[in-house]
Amino acid sequence: MNLAELRKHYALESLSETDVRPDPVAQFAFWFEEALSSQIAEPNAMTLATASPEGRPGARTVLLKDYGNQGFTFFTNYDSQKGEDLAANPRAALLFTWLDLQRQIRIEGRVEKIETEVSLAYFQSRPRESQIGAWASPQSQVIAGREALQKLEHEVEVKFSGIEKLPLPPNWGGFQVIPQVFEFWQGRMSRLHDRIQYTLIGEDWSIERLAP
Repeated sequence: MNLAELRKHYALESLSETDVRPDPVAQFAFWFEEALSSQIAEPNAMTLATASPEGRPGARTVLLKDYGNQGFTFFTNYDSQKGEDLAANPRAALLFTWLDLQRQIRIEGRVEKIETEVSLAYFQSRPRESQIGAWASPQSQVIAGREALQKLEHEVEVKFSGIEKLPLPPNWGGFQVIPQVFEFWQGRMSRLHDRIQYTLIGEDWSIERLAP
């Protein structure tokens, strides 16, 4: 297979400055609802990009659990690599890629931890197995093997035997990305894609077209 010959023509939709909502969160909501309606797999999956204090980039897929004018929320182990990156360098980028819709959304912003009470409410709404997994996994740390992880899981299961809603682990909770830049990308013919960027200036959003 010659990778240079892999091509897909984009012609489903178009996007212009006059089409989009004045508020990028409203535009995100509109596209997100269309993604949900299209029944694509995991429409709330997003790439989270962070950087260490030394500038070493990292990226991984996480799940969006809430969004609005207050920000875009995901949950994780605060001792994980992404957690340590964000503690030292509280800025991040998010990327939603919906190839079936020939769309992409990029978000950049500063990051804050959310309130413990909100993290607890979400944590206890998860399946019990997921709660146990969060307690058991020393996320991002090297472990001896699968058996070591299963042993930790068993120990947590014994510790919280008979308890349906586990307490919140002290190193687990939510982060909120507070956007300062949005970019909405719509695939077009001849690789002349539509790219509409919102930039927060003071309390207002500036809307501009970017070259593809």
